[in-house]
Amino acid sequence: MRLFQTLAKQMVEICLLMTITTMVVVIQIFMAKELLNLLRKAHEDRSLPGFRLLNWHFFFTAMLFVYGRLLSQPLVNSVTSDKFLYQFVSSHIKYHMAICYFFYIAGFMWFILTLKKKMYKYQFGQYAWTHMILIVVFTQSSFTVANIFEGIFWFLLPASLIIINDIFAYIIGFFFGRTPLIKLSPKKTWEGFIGASVTTIISAFALANVLGRFQWLTCPRKDLSTGWLQCDPGPLFRPEYYTLPGWIHQWFLWKEISILPVQWHALCLGLFASIIAPFGGFFASGFKRAFKIKDFGDSIPGHGGITDRMDCQMVMAVFAYIYHQSFVVREGISVEIILDQILTNLTFEEQQTLLIKLGQILQERLGHS
Repeated sequence: MRLFQTLAKQMVEICLLMTITTMVVVIQIFMAKELLNLLRKAHEDRSLPGFRLLNWHFFFTAMLFVYGRLLSQPLVNSVTSDKFLYQFVSSHIKYHMAICYFFYIAGFMWFILTLKKKMYKYQFGQYAWTHMILIVVFTQSSFTVANIFEGIFWFLLPASLIIINDIFAYIIGFFFGRTPLIKLSPKKTWEGFIGASVTTIISAFALANVLGRFQWLTCPRKDLSTGWLQCDPGPLFRPEYYTLPGWIHQWFLWKEISILPVQWHALCLGLFASIIAPFGGFFASGFKRAFKIKDFGDSIPGHGGITDRMDCQMVMAVFAYIYHQSFVVREGISVEIILDQILTNLTFEEQQTLLIKLGQILQERLGHS
């Protein structure tokens, strides 16, 4: 019975991870569709058969490159026990960049060969616009998937903070807003901005305590197996207990509180989500004004397009990843990092040779001691 419950829990957790990853990919496709249609001209497109397909060729080439880089190491770690699969996967990963470059160059040549007289300006404009979408939209949103592989916690917390900030900015601004915040968004008010900022920072501290207590949310994903569901949570997710002053527990039942160290990092994420991330929304507002459109699309009835909902999320995802890599991940060389390098860069025979030599060195040291 216990085994069944464990297996069921693992299946639910894996399905959740796959659902989140698939959702991110679908959102990227919808955003690309909305933005590609923004500068589309039906008359010119009819004169250029297959030109719209070229835009998607570049998009999926970028997707192959980015997700290939993200999944390469977990994939290698998943097949290390099987010599044939390991050699097969390693050989393909080795040429991954060359394959992606070949697809890109094929698209580049396709573009040149389809150039038509009197259509040059439109075609080059579409070419530049497609690359802007890949750089600004696709690359930024791909950090979301990178955050998932660092632990679902690092995806779920930043995304939740953006949603909380949007909700409270609207509610507080609706009831108490009097002072306009920025001309690009006339409905935004200083009262809503400040109130949402305070609420978001408090929510960040509290939410990190809740999410950080679920081990499977905190485990980084090193391979594509289910082993990542169980891990050592590390010092960031181990509670520290603080005794409350006497005058506090006279009024409340608690004599001490437990705080996860990651909650202090969550305050920084909350600060960014409430003060800096909204500028992604301001940028999107200015962009729509420049093109004289109300929304980027109509994918969500009554709310515009997917891009309208994801402007701040993209900014937040990049910051969360950079913050995690800069201030959370422990510096220095670890056994895990060295092992990853060995598995990725050495052939199976070279790994065997390294193992033999390492064994000889350790035996010599033991003999001297």
